[in-house]
Amino acid sequence: MTTKIKAGVIGDGVVGTTQIADDAISQAKIADDAVGADQLASSAVVTASIVDDAITSAKIADDPAFSGTGSITLPAGTTAQRPGSPANGMIRYNTTESSMESYAGGAWKKMDTTSYPILADFLVIAGGGSGAGSALIGTGGGGAGGYRSSWNNETSGGGGSSETTLSLTAGVQYTITVGAGASYGPSGANGSNGSNSSISGTGITTVTSLGGGGGKGDGSGLSGGSGGGGGYTAVGGAGTANQGYAGGKSIYHGSSHYSGGGGGGAGAVGADAPDTNATANHADNGGGNGGNGVASTITGSSVTRAGGGGGGLRITDSNTTPGSGGTGGGGDAAPSSGSYSASDVAGTANTGGGGGGASSQLSGRDGGAGGSGVVILRLSTAQYSGTTTGSPTVTTSGDDTIIVFNSSGSYTA
Repeated sequence: MTTKIKAGVIGDGVVGTTQIADDAISQAKIADDAVGADQLASSAVVTASIVDDAITSAKIADDPAFSGTGSITLPAGTTAQRPGSPANGMIRYNTTESSMESYAGGAWKKMDTTSYPILADFLVIAGGGSGAGSALIGTGGGGAGGYRSSWNNETSGGGGSSETTLSLTAGVQYTITVGAGASYGPSGANGSNGSNSSISGTGITTVTSLGGGGGKGDGSGLSGGSGGGGGYTAVGGAGTANQGYAGGKSIYHGSSHYSGGGGGGAGAVGADAPDTNATANHADNGGGNGGNGVASTITGSSVTRAGGGGGGLRITDSNTTPGSGGTGGGGDAAPSSGSYSASDVAGTANTGGGGGGASSQLSGRDGGAGGSGVVILRLSTAQYSGTTTGSPTVTTSGDDTIIVFNSSGSYTA
């Protein structure tokens, strides 16, 4: 009779792997559950040591869990290479259709692999309106360009609420239009409106901000994103809801002294020309200040934009005070005497600021041009495609990429 040696008789370390002949221990000689995972050295079992089809679904525990942060590669093949006897619940990648598919209800069906939405916040500011030129009676300042924002619950212009973030589609090109500021109001002529700025493309509702209204020297200011200031005792132009405020009213101070109303800003109404002193030619009287703009942190730091232009004066050598431009790029009104250059009364570029009004009786002098607009997009750096036209400025802040368009261009998501 053959005597078998029990495991308990053999001391630890007595029999090593070098003392066991190849194939001496077969699967049939290993008791069920005799070898646990804790008895296998790390990396003891490698793929090359497992024969084909040795591990079947019956030998895998229910609800297996996979650790790590990587991924699992599923079987892939053509439509013709689908399993011959499919069962409900099978999943694979179909290389013919370039899509994931699953077998359900007795048929192969395409799985929904819709791309994650590309969410982009925006700030869209239109070009500012220009101030009225000289040789008119009480020159109004230009209104700021319309101001629309979706970023970080910050308000839009005119006291409007923050707007809804854009949901872009991968591969779609979105057109970015940056509105120009209105040309200066020439001597003897009124100011004009700035140009619109916008974001447009397939799958989104176009976001359009309206150009700022021009200041007037002979009547009511022009309506726009923010309204232009009035001239010759007339009211300012209306602003656009959720974009900007109205312009201010022109005042007659007496003794042939007139002052124009301030252009409306994204954050405040353009001021009426003040008339607080009974003496017509007095420093307490003068042109209306432009309405202030709105501050935004969309670029990573707080920047105020879209201020209205200051209202101008009529009388040369007057003691009355020209209107100041609103914070955020609004142009100051021209002095009542001496000389000034066009840049002294213009709205600031890429803020949408309104231009300041001219001094009415400085012959041949012009009202300030409106500042050009700007369009800014902010989205997750992980979703930024890097595909743009128009040479925008691209920076990062935290986990986001910021694209600043100071001129027209495009972004492909």
